[in-house]
Amino acid sequence: MSTSLTRPLGAQMSHMLKDRGVDVIFGIPGVHNVELYRGIEEAGIRHILARHEQGAGFMADGYARATGKPGVAYLITGPGLCNAMTPMGQGYSDSVSMLVISSCLDEIATRRGQLHQMKDQAGAARTVCDWSEVALTADAAYGLIDRALVEFETKRKRPKHIQVPIEVLGAPVAGPSDDALRGSLPLARPEDVAAVAEWISSAKKPMFIFGGGAVAGFEEARALMALTGAACFTTYAGRGIIPSDNPLNYGAYLATPESTREIEAADLVIALGTELAEVDIWRDTIGKCATLVRVDIDAESLQDAHRADLPVMGDAKAFMRDVADLLVGHTHSSIWDAEHVKTCIASWRAETDAARPGVAKFGDALAEILPENTMIYSDMTQIAYVLKNTQPVDRPGHWHHPYGFGTLGYALPAAIGGKVGVGDDPVISIIGDYGFHYTMQELGVAVELGLSLPIILWDNGKLKEIEDAMVRSQIAPNAVIARNPDFCKLAEAFGAKAVAPVDVAGFKEAVTEALDHAGPTLIYITPDVQD
Repeated sequence: MSTSLTRPLGAQMSHMLKDRGVDVIFGIPGVHNVELYRGIEEAGIRHILARHEQGAGFMADGYARATGKPGVAYLITGPGLCNAMTPMGQGYSDSVSMLVISSCLDEIATRRGQLHQMKDQAGAARTVCDWSEVALTADAAYGLIDRALVEFETKRKRPKHIQVPIEVLGAPVAGPSDDALRGSLPLARPEDVAAVAEWISSAKKPMFIFGGGAVAGFEEARALMALTGAACFTTYAGRGIIPSDNPLNYGAYLATPESTREIEAADLVIALGTELAEVDIWRDTIGKCATLVRVDIDAESLQDAHRADLPVMGDAKAFMRDVADLLVGHTHSSIWDAEHVKTCIASWRAETDAARPGVAKFGDALAEILPENTMIYSDMTQIAYVLKNTQPVDRPGHWHHPYGFGTLGYALPAAIGGKVGVGDDPVISIIGDYGFHYTMQELGVAVELGLSLPIILWDNGKLKEIEDAMVRSQIAPNAVIARNPDFCKLAEAFGAKAVAPVDVAGFKEAVTEALDHAGPTLIYITPDVQD
């Protein structure tokens, strides 16, 4: 039953979100969404004012990835929503629980020339999120909010968009029901669990591929590795599920062409919580598998080009637990060679370093000094492409990157959202000079909030990855160099601290000090930084 207290719908929605566990909202108020802001403080929700709606969207993304809770953004009609569509697309690609709530115009069929008018605002948003719906009544708004929240718990996490007409937001209404919807992820069929357990029992060289969908089950994954003597790869999103020092962990080198050889050597491959997408493997197939099992909550993934001998629809965490229960007392006969795995990793690291020389040393430095629970947000930049392979990750869900959609400018605002979410836990941002241009204004938010946030800015003075691609394609490089500002002075103008270390020792010192500094620190590095 609805609560009897009458408020404008915009205020009721904030109170509802608070009652459903939302503590933080990212956004920018405007004349068309002011009613959403009426109830924020009264409800006890913290609002983070972004400098651009793209930043608000990335902050919501970063917050969701860091906390496991939905990242919520309040936006205005038209350009406000459009500005956030890039983060929404990124969240869709990377399975992030974002709830975007915007206003919309009351009537567009017979009126033209209205402020922020679009031909089809909901339709535009629908292209980059799971669904986009218009709530024409209070009950519809409440129902859509609960639908979004329960789908975050029961389905693949992807952004949802709810828009409410301006007049409807301001209309006084009763509140929503106190009864929040609840749900859980689908479970694998017992016969599928039994079949996989039997196949593992007879396998000599079982292999797991762990993706981002298996992060919540990292303890079960580690137990299953120990039970079976299996080797494993992880996708980038699955890094940390298995410790880097596990002697049979090939790491995140799944995209290395030679990984095909290792996968084809297995007599059983079990891929858990991964699309095996282009950005995971950078080829058409993972290799010719003797037997392939895929476990996923997304039926679409299970029916793609990587067709499994046994597709299993269910939660990876529960699946691994149930398989392990059936293997209690099992003595594995795995014949994987740890020395061979070590040799492969050393070779692949050397190839990675040679492809982009002078970068891996920064990852090695970070590995020496970062606290164990540091959360890292990286951008589309060459330093991240190297470090995603070479730097060890001690726990899952602690390295976040714009993997699929691949947008520039992600790392800074996402790290701000992540830092807001984790509080005193350490967070760092790794971004390139060109990507920093996209969202550099959000540095003002980090200063305003006093966030202890090291921002590692890699400046090679160009779009080096694109230049390299042009050279490989026998195209004379062009349009790859833009004039950069003095980034340190720019950071200081925002009120941040800035430092430009000349060697790796100075880099380590700068990062260590930045983690303790009461405010953001820009750490400016170039290929000229000495060993």
